[in-house]
Amino acid sequence: MAQSVLSPSLPSAGSAPASLPIRAILPWALFLGTLMLVLLYFVGAEQGATSVFSGATVHEWVHDGRHLLGFPCH
Repeated sequence: MAQSVLSPSLPSAGSAPASLPIRAILPWALFLGTLMLVLLYFVGAEQGATSVFSGATVHEWVHDGRHLLGFPCH
């Protein structure tokens, strides 16, 4: 009278995982890569001669992140 704990909808042990095509992953990978490069720029280089924005506002917003990631600051 004991019921089986396995559901018929679960895959069997011999089944392979579904594959994702590169065409589905590539746009997201490019977007995330670009976003990471922009964030790295703002945290690591947004001050001094390469500054896009004048003033120290961006520097103050990312100041703790700079120290956390090991960028010299002052």
